[in-house]
Amino acid sequence: MSKTPWINVTTLGDLLLQAAERHPGTDAIVFPEERVSYRELAARAIDHARSLHALGVRPGDHVGLLMPTCMDFPELFFGVALCGAVAVPINARYQSAELAYVVENADLVAVITTSRINDHVNFVERLTGAFPALAEGPDPTALALEAAPRLRRLVLMGPGEAPGFLPEQAFRARGAEVAVETIMEIRSRVRLRDPALMLYTSGTTANPKGCPITHEAMVRNSIALGRHRYQLTAEDRFWSPLPVFHIAAILPMVSIFDVGGTYLTMAHFDAGVALAMLEREQVTATYPCFVTIMADLIKHPDFEKTDLSRIRLMNSNFAVQPDWIREAMLKAMPNTVYVGTFGMTETAGTVCTSRLDDPLEARTRRLGVPLPGLEVRIVDPATGEDAPTGERGEILVRGYSLFEGYYKDPAKTAEALDAEGWYHTGDIGSLDAEGQIMFYGRLKDMLKVGGENVAAAEIEAFLAGHPAVKLAQVVGVPDERLQEVAAAFVELEAGQTVDAQELIEYCRGRIAGFKVPRHVRFVETWPMSTSKIQKFRLRDGLIDELGLKNAG
Repeated sequence: MSKTPWINVTTLGDLLLQAAERHPGTDAIVFPEERVSYRELAARAIDHARSLHALGVRPGDHVGLLMPTCMDFPELFFGVALCGAVAVPINARYQSAELAYVVENADLVAVITTSRINDHVNFVERLTGAFPALAEGPDPTALALEAAPRLRRLVLMGPGEAPGFLPEQAFRARGAEVAVETIMEIRSRVRLRDPALMLYTSGTTANPKGCPITHEAMVRNSIALGRHRYQLTAEDRFWSPLPVFHIAAILPMVSIFDVGGTYLTMAHFDAGVALAMLEREQVTATYPCFVTIMADLIKHPDFEKTDLSRIRLMNSNFAVQPDWIREAMLKAMPNTVYVGTFGMTETAGTVCTSRLDDPLEARTRRLGVPLPGLEVRIVDPATGEDAPTGERGEILVRGYSLFEGYYKDPAKTAEALDAEGWYHTGDIGSLDAEGQIMFYGRLKDMLKVGGENVAAAEIEAFLAGHPAVKLAQVVGVPDERLQEVAAAFVELEAGQTVDAQELIEYCRGRIAGFKVPRHVRFVETWPMSTSKIQKFRLRDGLIDELGLKNAG
């Protein structure tokens, strides 16, 4: 008999309801200041589904969730699933122009946000900036905005009111009009191949692209990762500080819900609060992933005196972290099983991750092997032929977890998904003789700023809007804390003058903070190939100037 695990799959809504039936009193989600059981979470999700249905949200409709990591998010996320609609988590760092684009492009019929200000972000102000007509106080249940013709409803969770937004109390009151049985009937008709969520990811184009992900893709990948590869059980307590609107937060949350364990997170990452939480809540598995989080934990004065002995598993990605992080963690937590991971939004998260019994060298120097049911190839990007073992090429992925194609973008979809079902990631990697993957960078013109994917073209297009800028080119340069930051090279219009700080301030507050260039240099003559600007020469020159280590 094959050791390949049996295929288990359900919808997101039923996954939560099953957990509530089997583990009603168990903590489902824990924040530093609050917690909710599976019984309570399921009841709240059902109530939200009733309210959404009362507002006219129907199966297949797209519902935007614009909020930071908070208890409202999972309650609404599963509520959207239970009423058969598609949740569209929106990056809480987006500025007004970015919000306007996503709301329109995603065909959102409703947006639910919060009045609670987190990290000095006022979502009411940003949405009103995106859609100034909201200031006139239109009916929030019957909007008619020229810039977003599908949007009909805006809901404001939390205390207070705002023009154009339906207050939380009124939203909840609407739910009393809908019987629980109505929601149960709707959820019973949801198909596994229906889209469950759509996440926006930056690419090589100026605007992010929507990635619809089905119930099957999300749930099967979560089960493959948690139940089978990480061997999570109902006794596990899984901590992830990543923003809840990322696939890297949704995946571990659904993984631990599948087995009835507890998901722990926080509204914003604070290393001191995190360390106290890890010890107090007896966390057994962690998902810090990114260098910024790992570095802040290690450098915090409480790190050495915090009892982390219960942590048996850490998704650490040491293979792509600085050596000092690996050495510090191995010394502090020698009995923890460290694993590496490779994945992306388009694959519902993880593609490859370490097996728990892989040798330490493989788990800390590579990024694992494919999950059951997924295939990976490394090909020569010029010829499409398979690359020899150990040689670098483009990473291709095929299997159940792939997204449904870029939303409303058949051209980009055709570029990414071929006729044989392979997704061309645009990432550079290799496979060793044991089938372990390694990631080296991107074929696409992308930056990775503190875990956020950023398209250089997006920043370039924004800088080009400045009246003094003729042409802008953006590259990524190494940064000890954020892994990579944006650096802009700018050619000015004839007769125009502007200094570097003015251009940085032009960006600040108008595009997300992680996209704002940290360095600006002015160019009169561009390094060119036959027809293209040679960005690598710009990047290498700046790295030399700044005395940085070239991460290549």
